[in-house]
Amino acid sequence: MDFLTNLIPSFGNLAFTLVFFVIALSIIVAIHEYGHYIVGRWCGIHADVFSIGFGKVIFARTDRRGTVWQIAALPFGGYVKFKGDANAASMPVADDPARPAISGDEDALTQARYARDTMLGAPLWARSATVAAGPIFNFILSFIVFAGVLLAQGQPLSPLTVSQVPDFPQTITQELQPGDRVLRVEGTALNYPEGFAAAVADLPSQPSVSYLVDRDGDRITVLGPQPQPALVQSLTPRSAADDAGLKIGDVIVRMNDTPIYQFGDMVDVVEAIGANPIELEIWREGETFVETLTPRLVALPQPDGSMRDEPKLGIGNGGLFFEPATTAVGFGEALRLAIQQVWFIIKQSLNGLKQMIIGNINTCNLSGPVGIAETSGSLAAQGAMSFISFIAVLSTAVGLLNLFPIPILDGGHLVFHAYEAVTGKMPSDKALNIFMAMGLAVIGTLMLFAIFNDLIFCP
Repeated sequence: MDFLTNLIPSFGNLAFTLVFFVIALSIIVAIHEYGHYIVGRWCGIHADVFSIGFGKVIFARTDRRGTVWQIAALPFGGYVKFKGDANAASMPVADDPARPAISGDEDALTQARYARDTMLGAPLWARSATVAAGPIFNFILSFIVFAGVLLAQGQPLSPLTVSQVPDFPQTITQELQPGDRVLRVEGTALNYPEGFAAAVADLPSQPSVSYLVDRDGDRITVLGPQPQPALVQSLTPRSAADDAGLKIGDVIVRMNDTPIYQFGDMVDVVEAIGANPIELEIWREGETFVETLTPRLVALPQPDGSMRDEPKLGIGNGGLFFEPATTAVGFGEALRLAIQQVWFIIKQSLNGLKQMIIGNINTCNLSGPVGIAETSGSLAAQGAMSFISFIAVLSTAVGLLNLFPIPILDGGHLVFHAYEAVTGKMPSDKALNIFMAMGLAVIGTLMLFAIFNDLIFCP
């Protein structure tokens, strides 16, 4: 029976991962499909069905407009089926006599018979707006979440003020107290965040450094950890550190035979050793233990705009070792930074895809459903803010993916609409069926590749 006991944690982790994956996916899909629905309604197009999930319906209700709102058994997606559509992909009903003719003298007559509240009977502008609304609502969700996180977390006070200090090994002297206003470290002004990197770049590699602080109106010098110590403040999902079980708050004391005092020391060791095993001595809640980790290649942007695979353990350090006191961020500033964040994700995603295609980075940087699910569970375990921010990042990625000009996706429909705008007629049923089959084949192939990538090539 021992094997059953050993399997319980695995099943627990799997359930945790699946639950948060479904939560993240359901939120993103619901927002995406609601974008299609509400803009379609504004444009006079009637929705027959709004579904979260596929397969057997487990809950349904019909609203006063005649739209069926339902939840289906397989919660891995969703759709809106508009009036007149043969399916959720907005294909026309086969041999529908009300469908506008492709050409000929019957065009005007059949168009007149075609209902205005159907997807294919609506004006081109209304159909295009309805299709584009799904990805746009994904971007809006990301924007709202990023702005909300900024408003909730605030920005550090100036001068930098200590709010909370974590525990450290006894070998590191820690004399900072909540309420201390940090003025200098080793004689250098600690401007955060703008001048932080420059301030810590030349600090001596030693366990503790001196801080000039304002404490209750008195300027005193105290000792404390490096401003950016080897403290685990975040973990990259599916990284070597995450898989090895490192936790937020762990302190890296040694790597192989090299003592580690600041985060830069860790970076130097990994760069020197590359993707080879490294023995880490780790301090956690008063105890030390040893783990051997092998860095994994991660695609990182370079100054020239390209990307390059570099070895990383997956240990994140946001900067300061202590939690700074914060003040509210202005609403306008939060909006500006949120827009920048969404645009940054879009640019980096497109650049990463380009670099993968030309071979500068490997395909392990592409995550499929399994990788996304594992990331969902990992970030949920790190805290609510991490999980909520992940939803925003994933929503941007889903919106961007749906704009790719591949039939079946929203971007493919927009290409068909562009063709109609130029030629004055819709593609023929035969052409639509061929393109949709090709699009389905492309998406299916990419999905299978991503799954194999997650499970076999880059587990």
